[in-house]
Amino acid sequence: MKSTVEEIRARFDADVDRFSDLNTGHAATIDAKLAMELVADAAIAVTPHAKQVVDIGCGGGNYAITLLQRFDNSDVTLIDLSRPMLERAAERVAEYTAGRVVTIQNDIRDVELEKGSADVVVAASVLHHLRTDEQWRKVFAQVFNTLRPGGSFWIVDLIRHESPAVQELIWRRYGEHLVSLRGEAYREEVYAYVEKEDTPQTLPFQLDLLRQVGFRNVDVLHKNTCFAAFGGVRHV
Repeated sequence: MKSTVEEIRARFDADVDRFSDLNTGHAATIDAKLAMELVADAAIAVTPHAKQVVDIGCGGGNYAITLLQRFDNSDVTLIDLSRPMLERAAERVAEYTAGRVVTIQNDIRDVELEKGSADVVVAASVLHHLRTDEQWRKVFAQVFNTLRPGGSFWIVDLIRHESPAVQELIWRRYGEHLVSLRGEAYREEVYAYVEKEDTPQTLPFQLDLLRQVGFRNVDVLHKNTCFAAFGGVRHV
């Protein structure tokens, strides 16, 4: 059985320091810093005057901070399961904006966001915790409805591949990457929590779903082995 929400919450409660570092907080994610920068740059390119930012699964606030380095004094809504993570994120994010910082401790599946209230929504390394196609559709549709016309939604996440042979190949290469970072024990640690916690979807599934719920100009910013950065725009 996959981890429960409470089990996932407990793991992140105990790992606040690591996820509050712009350089090491996403070490297991290939090209994490590049993905953060691409998402932030794409957001400002398509939504240049954003004043309301929502960060789903904000962790220690790294993505929100990267966005705020490009948007002046935006209001920010931080959503995460972990209260210690939210508190750290809010403290760090407040240093980068004179706008309002709101925290919501909850699972995105249970959060009701105000319609038409956001200019940019980002979800980094969080949606792989969704379990069913219906949950994916519900979350994507809610994000679409939360955005104002012209707003954009950006995702950076672990993905799986449709072909079992390709999945095996890519997963092996990812394991080699983890070994190069911290050795075989680290690879096995990451493999174990992915197996226990995560249910990633394919990139084509997510791109199609973005279009189905109403997004246009759906684009892939970056893909390297089992990680991708992508998103879409709600047209005016």
